[in-house]
Amino acid sequence: MLLTMPFQTGDLVVVILREPRERLWGRLLGLEAPGIALRGLDLTPWEEVLGLVRTGEADQVALSTRFLPMHRVEAMYLDEASSGAPSLADTFLQRTGQDPQAFLADAHPR
Repeated sequence: MLLTMPFQTGDLVVVILREPRERLWGRLLGLEAPGIALRGLDLTPWEEVLGLVRTGEADQVALSTRFLPMHRVEAMYLDEASSGAPSLADTFLQRTGQDPQAFLADAHPR
């Protein structure tokens, strides 16, 4: 049976990494056997990120484009509302007034 992947380039996702344990949120750039390419940020300072973006200091956010080797990936989730809780993208838009897709756009468009 062929597995249909629900993940598409450009989707907003949450990635859980191991060793060390990290939670990342970002825009999926690619998904292949060797790993995941992601434009995003660490979720540890989530409230701080929202505050910086809201006050016009988005340039202070540690946003980066990363390759995550598959051996470090524990799980990846689509960023979507669940059980009445909003998605991180919905929270970002509501609390900052900015489009999360635009915020997570490539640093250097090709």
